[in-house]
Amino acid sequence: MKKNLLIAQSGGPSPVINSSLRGVVEAARSFPERIDRIYAGFHGIEGVLKEELLDLSAQSESEIALLRNTPAAGAIGTCRYKVKAKQLEDFDRIVAVLKAQNIGYFLYNGGNDSMDTANKVAALARERGLDVVGIGVPKTIDNDVGDGEFKLIDHTPGYGSVARYWQMIVQNAEEENRGSSPADPVLVLQAMGRKIGFIPAAARLADPRRETPLLIFLAESGLSLAEMAEKINAVVKLRGRAVVVVSEGCDVGEAGVVRDSFGHVNFGASSITAQQALTGYLNAHGIPAAGAARGQVFGTDQRATAIYASTVDLDEAYRVGQKAVLLAVNGENGFMSTILRESGLIYQVRYDKAPLELVANSERTFPAAWITPDKTDVTDEFLAYARPLIGEDFPSVPLIDGRQRFARLSPVFASKKLPDYTPEAYRKK
Repeated sequence: MKKNLLIAQSGGPSPVINSSLRGVVEAARSFPERIDRIYAGFHGIEGVLKEELLDLSAQSESEIALLRNTPAAGAIGTCRYKVKAKQLEDFDRIVAVLKAQNIGYFLYNGGNDSMDTANKVAALARERGLDVVGIGVPKTIDNDVGDGEFKLIDHTPGYGSVARYWQMIVQNAEEENRGSSPADPVLVLQAMGRKIGFIPAAARLADPRRETPLLIFLAESGLSLAEMAEKINAVVKLRGRAVVVVSEGCDVGEAGVVRDSFGHVNFGASSITAQQALTGYLNAHGIPAAGAARGQVFGTDQRATAIYASTVDLDEAYRVGQKAVLLAVNGENGFMSTILRESGLIYQVRYDKAPLELVANSERTFPAAWITPDKTDVTDEFLAYARPLIGEDFPSVPLIDGRQRFARLSPVFASKKLPDYTPEAYRKK
């Protein structure tokens, strides 16, 4: 008997998240004998709980194709709702929705917390005898899903694009600082990354030959404000200026910190940033050059800008979406589709799978061996790892009347079959 497929996503989006969605939809359409309707949980697991299921089967082929170059999460929405173990009513509701909507395949696109949700749904299906296959689709710009040996997954879709973003941002910032350094000898740029350094590390791609006065401070480096300032000032004394990339997760104290529902620091909402703290410290204590330090915080544009997307990343995101559907129709419950790198000079990957229980809530850290001994840079080994991920070309983003043409899905939803429901975490005590 044919079953319906349901995909949802959660957490921060990426420039290529919708390329994975496109891969899922187009692959699912290749199995009409197994898959009937294709639905999307509108705004992630919240949409599943509320039985708000966007009908992707009702969308035109042209709009689905446009998902390739549509960044962020506007297409089907995302959320930061975490279904915790004690929220038994939420789990019962998920089961009820899956049954009511004849869902046989449940795919969840996201990072480590999202893989935990996918794992819980897959386990729930097994425990309750549901004919539902639960599959994870990896997505995170932080590149922190998986293991430290890169055997479960080499890299996650989204990372190659944010790495390309930082390569280009730093190239342009270096050009600006080279000209304006008499007035602004120190330029501090803040990159995303709560405590995992893959994003700020990508700044080194802008200067692989190490010709510019660039310093990179990862959260893993563990340097204090005073230590960072000392290292910056040493470069300013030697070169007359410095371009600094600092991770948002560098420890500058708890002042102004805001946390999200997962318990993670929400740096976009916190009032004191690492860049502000470091720039303020430098100016308060003085720098060995005329002028002052100034800084800039880069926000959600890192994960929501189509033109910076890596073409390699776009293609791989599409393929992991396809692979997830193949796992689903083959009945391989409890796995995440993965990307594994083949050895050799020529960059090649293959698409495989990893047990959800191994990647759920996993947190791959930036390898200590890839941080230079002085803790102000990353090694050539990191560059060899990251360089193939950013590609060689700009993506072909369609324009109409000079404006980017993104996918616009029609608001066609599956008919609700259950009473209205308020997710447990949103109920007043």
